Amino acid sequence: MRYLRAILDFLLYTNSWLAAAALAMAAQTQLLLSGGLHPTPLLGFIFFATLLLYAIHRLVGLKKLGEAAPPFGRYEKIAAFKNTLNTLVPAAAALAGYCFFELHATVKLAAVWPSIIALAYVIPLWRGRRLRDLHYIKIFLIAVAWSWITVYLPALELGMSKNIPMLIITLERLLFIFALTLPFDIRDLDADRRDGVKTIPGRLGIRRTKWLALACLLAMLALAALNHHIDVYSTAHLLALALSALASGSLIAAASMQKSDYFYSGAIDGMIILQPFLLWLAHLAGPQL
Repeated sequence: MRYLRAILDFLLYTNSWLAAAALAMAAQTQLLLSGGLHPTPLLGFIFFATLLLYAIHRLVGLKKLGEAAPPFGRYEKIAAFKNTLNTLVPAAAALAGYCFFELHATVKLAAVWPSIIALAYVIPLWRGRRLRDLHYIKIFLIAVAWSWITVYLPALELGMSKNIPMLIITLERLLFIFALTLPFDIRDLDADRRDGVKTIPGRLGIRRTKWLALACLLAMLALAALNHHIDVYSTAHLLALALSALASGSLIAAASMQKSDYFYSGAIDGMIILQPFLLWLAHLAGPQL
């Protein structure tokens, strides 16, 4: 059990779990639009850039908190991996840079602005403030950036960036990521209040925030049903997305400020991996459904 916990901590606190989630979501887009998986430099760029971004995010967060960081919980775990993160940053930057320069010129251009926004999200730019420190904005930035990077960029690479199914998938992904991000604002409610950052849970309350997240999941399913109606998704695809929404909704309903970081960074972020896995199984079962 001790070794399993050590492996889990490494995946979560080096951000490998989130990087794998971004990779899986991009591969999901390939699967849905082209019917197959295609190992490309873009997938490498998405994995290593996500690893880099969240490593910087962790390090900046530790520096910002300084001695004020509580010596327990996720802050203690993050601090324990500080040296690993410091090593990871240049390695991930080099690998992300290599993959970036292997991209087609149009994909490079399309990847620049979300990368700049992502860096501005984690790096203080003005009076020690990051984009995530602005009122209400952080979860919208996350949802838009993840949707662009994991849907539009793979679609652009496939030459399928200008069609209705791709637009529907983008909106579907945005709603899914937005729904999963809202519980993190519930988790951070006290910290955001202390920092003077206004958030949706601070405005609506925890109960209404959960209902908003569940409404986003229902809207996601409505869009998935539309893609099923126009024969982009098979019935198996639609069922897989419904199972993903059900699992995600169950976790969102259980979210509270007292839940551990394993619940948030492990289970809720894990829904971003579960959905591509379910869709891959659905793809295998496609001819039968």
